[in-house]
Amino acid sequence: MKRSSAHFLVIALAACGGGEPAQTPPAEQQPAAAAPATAAAPTLGEMTMPDWFHADDAAKTIHMTITAGATDLKNYWNFNGYTDGNMAITVPEGYAVTIDLVNKDPVMAHSLGISSVTENFAIVDPATVAFPGAITASPASLTEATLPGETESITFTAATAGSYTMLCFVPGHSAVGMWVRFNVSADGGKGVQTAM
Repeated sequence: MKRSSAHFLVIALAACGGGEPAQTPPAEQQPAAAAPATAAAPTLGEMTMPDWFHADDAAKTIHMTITAGATDLKNYWNFNGYTDGNMAITVPEGYAVTIDLVNKDPVMAHSLGISSVTENFAIVDPATVAFPGAITASPASLTEATLPGETESITFTAATAGSYTMLCFVPGHSAVGMWVRFNVSADGGKGVQTAM
């Protein structure tokens, strides 16, 4: 037995309630939308000066070596063995910063940049670089970023105090945790803190 599509439409409307549309309460009576959940910042330890971080206050320079794939943590997608904001690097405002990115990941290209993005790392555009020159070449390319066994250096001025991130711009890498905190201090503070 065939039924017309009009017959099914009547049944569907009846099942959905049909009739008059519900009245929407005024905005002041509507419940507030819940804020999106964010991960709590880790508790960081004391500021230290590891052997890969060098400061020259007379010259107002910082020189550091950051190793992608320093350990096998997160399939080698880490910076000096840290991921997910569990390390904070602090440099003084106005200092010239040189970063040597060493890629020890056995199979994957990585990049490094200082970004103004500090949350939601699903897709991070290289245009979010915080300071001119603060990003490696071809940062989003799987074939032209810093390849396994290669080293690339960048130099930039940490011109404005604030909170930033150091992250890998290769698609998907920051989303799974390949980012750490990068702070520019107005008070001259410098060094590295790691999660306790």
